Amino acid sequence: MEIPLLPIEQFQTFLVVTARVAGFIAAIPVMASAQTPGRVKTALVFVSSLMLFPVMAKSLPQLSFAPLPFFLLVISETLLGLLIGLIARLIFTAVEFGASVIGFQMGFASANVYDPQNERQVELISQFQNVFVILLFLAINGHHIFLRTVVLSYDLLPPGQFNVSGEAIPYLMQLASHMFTIGAQFSAPVLAVLLLSSLILGILARVFPQLNVFMLSFPLNIAIGFIVITLTLNMLSTLVRQEFDTLAERIFTILNYLNI
Repeated sequence: MEIPLLPIEQFQTFLVVTARVAGFIAAIPVMASAQTPGRVKTALVFVSSLMLFPVMAKSLPQLSFAPLPFFLLVISETLLGLLIGLIARLIFTAVEFGASVIGFQMGFASANVYDPQNERQVELISQFQNVFVILLFLAINGHHIFLRTVVLSYDLLPPGQFNVSGEAIPYLMQLASHMFTIGAQFSAPVLAVLLLSSLILGILARVFPQLNVFMLSFPLNIAIGFIVITLTLNMLSTLVRQEFDTLAERIFTILNYLNI
């Protein structure tokens, strides 16, 4: 029994498709975690590329398969997927930034835990809200946005047209500055209550000098912080869902800028 060989041109085209899919899969916040086995990531990339290749190969432009241009093309396709993932990652970074400020005000500046997703030490409140946002991301099928974007990206940005000299970089900087604003919105309610608590404790320290306000502030701030965080989880989920709802629009915007 003879096994038909795959032409080298089709195999190289398959590698180009796989490079972009691999960047997208690796950029999904849940899949980017070190806890996800490498075999699972590899299998998901291979299966996704195998399903997309028969559909995408017909719409791909003629590509140059000389060794150096082909190598640069594969690198650019992988970087494109990672760049798209950066847009989604900014939302998680904003939540982590806001939670870090909250934890610092609550007195958890030295209470760090190991974050297996980012492979580093993060503050306790940051880890809690990060897990909450990941669960919300999966609950609203946010990872499906990436899978749909893989297919639509070939119409908006064919391989070989990855151009960062336009408005792509300024747009990314605009999104990064917007994430600091979002992080401040996440932490604003808790910080306002903790600031009011510190003001009241300061007044009590002046009225009752014998009161040990320093020792009283630690358990009081922790209790108040957890109570306010619990009461504002619904607001946090609403703000995060609004950001996730605009994620597809931001991805298509950056693809259009990269194609200019």
